Amino acid sequence: MATTKDTTADATSIGPFYDALHTNYVTTLGDKLDSPSSYEGAVTEHLRMSGVYWSLGALSLLRDATEVDKLMGLTTSPSSSSATTGSNSSSERPAIVDWVFACYDARTGGFGGNCSGTVTGDSSSSPCPHDGHLLYTLSALQILAMADALEDERLDKEAIVKFVSSLQNEDGSFSGDEWGEVDTRFSYCALSCLALLGRLPLPKWADVEVKTDEKNAIIDIHKAVDYIISCRNFDGGFGCVPGAESHAGQVFCCIGALSIAHSLHLLNEGNANTGSNFNDRGADLLAWWLAERQCDSGGLNGRPEKQADVCYSWWILSALSIMGRVSWINTSKLGQFILNCQDDDDGGIADRPQDMPDVYHTFFGLCGLSLIGHLEKIGDREGRKYPEVDPVFALPTALVRRLGLRAQVISECGGKVKDRLKTHAIITGAATP
Repeated sequence: MATTKDTTADATSIGPFYDALHTNYVTTLGDKLDSPSSYEGAVTEHLRMSGVYWSLGALSLLRDATEVDKLMGLTTSPSSSSATTGSNSSSERPAIVDWVFACYDARTGGFGGNCSGTVTGDSSSSPCPHDGHLLYTLSALQILAMADALEDERLDKEAIVKFVSSLQNEDGSFSGDEWGEVDTRFSYCALSCLALLGRLPLPKWADVEVKTDEKNAIIDIHKAVDYIISCRNFDGGFGCVPGAESHAGQVFCCIGALSIAHSLHLLNEGNANTGSNFNDRGADLLAWWLAERQCDSGGLNGRPEKQADVCYSWWILSALSIMGRVSWINTSKLGQFILNCQDDDDGGIADRPQDMPDVYHTFFGLCGLSLIGHLEKIGDREGRKYPEVDPVFALPTALVRRLGLRAQVISECGGKVKDRLKTHAIITGAATP
């Protein structure tokens, strides 16, 4: 249930946090997955690009950029067996950045989820990338952003922009790849990719100094945001396509995309062209639906009548952060739920207590702890300063600022804005539940 009470926890009441174990879990995961006998490695091979992003993202919330590079072999080939990609022998493991470029699919212009073959730098044994897809293209660009490699000469920005724009459909939606699946996840991926590349056209109402030349825009941003609004349901939530069930993961994708497109006002105004899906308190209705996802355990679920799952600590908290309504849930109980999902033997965070950890839930669990301020309080208690995560781009806040990425957020009740969000454009509108 939503609450207006101050439910934040002080540092002394927050349970144990296994920093060293989590760091070791992330940095040793690659070798475990690359083992020929690893079942997990085999079944996740196709999405390794996202797995590397989750690994780097998790470690980037625990260590500074220099340590992440050293521990993971981000820009240089690692000297120890603590990276996340490549061959079984750590001495042959390429730098992560080199592996990312080996996954570039020049045929489509996007990045694939992995590549077959060995990444050696020898043109005679070039690896074969998987087919380009928006999901993995975004993960690749996020990795390159963390590696400060978005200006690397190997990055064909124009080809990637063309790849992204080619996937927009007539109704404004985006397909994930050439095979045509449509999902609001891909709307977020497309807009985020273009923002990272500095090529996102903004709508006519955006409060920016440089206006987009709509005639030469690489995508139709107005159709893109109108499609997203068309996916909103009577309960305030969003689905993967119009009429689909509301789901917290899709809510983040839609709210994140609207934020990047400087179009959050449409939550209360409906379709920009037709006025359909109008609700003058649409943001409140959505925030209430998200707040109702909190279970008795303190954790959050993605849909009604489902179990709590750590990953929704990101999908829901990020959306509430963008809308200035994190206080609508009990953050103290949520923080304890996430900490209860830690593996106190081997490190990592699971979907729920007593389950096996994985890097996906580890990353999003740490994101959740960051968004409710628990990581900051743990750091104060233990004499460490943890980096913060940006709720729009799912990258460290300091990196978002350095890249000049500027989305849009809604202020909290009373006009307050968290420090991590002050890099973005701010509109007022958060109400009291």
